[in-house]
Amino acid sequence: MSAFANHLSFELKTGIRNKNLLLMNYLFPLGFYLMMGAIMPGINPLFRDTMIPAMITFAILAATLLGLPDPLVNARETGIFRSYKINGVPAFSILFIPGLTTGMHLAVVSLIITFSAPLLFDAQIPQNGFAFFITLVALSIACSGIGILIGVISPSTRLTVLYSQIIFVPSMILGGLMLPYTMLPTAAQKIAQLMPATHAMNAFNSLAMGAAADFNPWASIIILATGGLTAFCLALFLFSWDSKNSARRGHPLLALLVLVPFVAGILVL
Repeated sequence: MSAFANHLSFELKTGIRNKNLLLMNYLFPLGFYLMMGAIMPGINPLFRDTMIPAMITFAILAATLLGLPDPLVNARETGIFRSYKINGVPAFSILFIPGLTTGMHLAVVSLIITFSAPLLFDAQIPQNGFAFFITLVALSIACSGIGILIGVISPSTRLTVLYSQIIFVPSMILGGLMLPYTMLPTAAQKIAQLMPATHAMNAFNSLAMGAAADFNPWASIIILATGGLTAFCLALFLFSWDSKNSARRGHPLLALLVLVPFVAGILVL
């Protein structure tokens, strides 16, 4: 327990001291939030109704998909994982603690956005705090799991960026942050349901903000949580201590199994 606490404390401090992680955890999402808050209400006054969930969803996407994978790849490439293995640090802690500490940083960012947006930009306040919290946790689990999985299967930091952007960019366009789900063509709606952001915005808007649901919001929360846990289990299974080891327990393409809960959602919802 002492080793776990020390590792957790170290990772928590790294999230603030490391310039790249500080950028992804705080500066980038909060800077984007302030920019969107200043611009979007003038273009679309209805944006105030979804500003808080949209900006929190953006913050979670940025911190997890863009911030989590790189440190994992760098640690494996520089041999840090080998030293962890020698000192008896389990693979579970190596993967779980960065996700947990990122979640702690995101909790701070979410509180800043939630309490400042109504004051600065006249944004709508969540009507159901419990549902808001549950959705936030489910989205954090989903995105953290996917971010960790990307870090595990990526052979280099260059491919890490590519894998992350494959999810991040479509989420910004189709995930409901800027454009409502109902305005998308039918085919685009099906693609959008493969993204955690779409399910998060559906749950946020209907359960926490009092808007109409695009599809079953509680199913969205279940899909997010299931997808995140599936991603973490796959990451644990595919985890490699050293990039020089050719032997793997499974092919990296097994990571595509993380899509199963989301595909099932398309078929059922």
